[in-house]
Amino acid sequence: MAEIFSSNYFYFFIVMLVYGVGDLLGVLTKAKISSVFVVMVTFLVLFMTGIFPADIIDRAGLTSVASMAAALLIFHMGTTINLKQLINEWRTVVTAILSMLVVALVLFLLVPIIGYENAIVAIPVLNGGIISTQIMSEAASNAGLAVPAALAAILYAVKKFAGSYPASMLGVREANTILEKYRANPDDPMFKNIGNETTENKQGFANRNEKYFTDFVCIMVTVFFGWVSVALGTLIPQVNMSIWALILGAVLGYFNLVPARILDKGKSTGIISVLTYAVIIPSLANINLEQLANLAFQVIVILAVTIIALIVFFAVLPGYKIIGSKPLAAGVSLTQYLGFPATFLISNEVAKAVTDDPKEQEIVLNRIMPSYVVGGMTTVTVFSIIIAGIFVNFI
Repeated sequence: MAEIFSSNYFYFFIVMLVYGVGDLLGVLTKAKISSVFVVMVTFLVLFMTGIFPADIIDRAGLTSVASMAAALLIFHMGTTINLKQLINEWRTVVTAILSMLVVALVLFLLVPIIGYENAIVAIPVLNGGIISTQIMSEAASNAGLAVPAALAAILYAVKKFAGSYPASMLGVREANTILEKYRANPDDPMFKNIGNETTENKQGFANRNEKYFTDFVCIMVTVFFGWVSVALGTLIPQVNMSIWALILGAVLGYFNLVPARILDKGKSTGIISVLTYAVIIPSLANINLEQLANLAFQVIVILAVTIIALIVFFAVLPGYKIIGSKPLAAGVSLTQYLGFPATFLISNEVAKAVTDDPKEQEIVLNRIMPSYVVGGMTTVTVFSIIIAGIFVNFI
């Protein structure tokens, strides 16, 4: 009987049970409760109470394969980057990059309060998503820095809560402004082509040969370039493998040499994401109650101070002038806390909140969604991975 409850299958099921509950709560609450937050808090509580063994990920047989997941997911994320859209939204891109620098500067100023290691770990996490978190958490754990490693996981779990409300509020302010202009002059040229956009039909190599990019072929291609990225990171240690994987994915995806969102096409994004989270979870097993109280204080300080600084810089100081709108610039600056699909969902919520008219909703979405989505892509998908690849060398 003991063997039944000590097999890899049993522990793998327990790990997936936590993920499943997190997803269900996310669906039932319409994403008001983050599934990531539920997963991280559940593991943290069950580790601290001794219900889960500290090596549950290892017992589930996920440790060795999870260590390979990051390069695969980063390459996949690279194939999602729309370089043409980034160029067209260059003002948004510049604002997003500037917002990342503001966060970095503020965290360096907070070093006397939160500590050097915590600041180094927190910068890429606030700037980015799961990949940046995984890179920094794993590096901190390998360096024996239990608190910074756990800080990365907890910050990632709660930052969407902190950023979603002000981003939504700022979006509503921008939406009301654009609707006032539309209602006053619906014939204004800026509203002329809304709803009449055409979709570019890009016929590159991957599209022409789509039938050959089967599930296994897509996974094979991703693993190959994951291996190439790690090899390049070994040969040129000054450039982290995460940067190589992102560059390879972006270039090959842009020229349509591989399918966009290659792991989605290979029907394997879900399991690779699970494995990426699995690298972060063990860091939560090394935290005691006293350290948790200290972490809670640091998380509150970090989030409160950085969000206030971003709003002041882009809605009070002249930082908004690049985009030309205070609420939109401040909203874009907060997309680094959100990422996709949160930026997409918030844009839709804003449009529905300010008007019931479909045409007016389209006007709002045309104004807000490109900036929010590109802002999140710039920070979470592109530059945060580069920043993590640089900052990991300072741990």
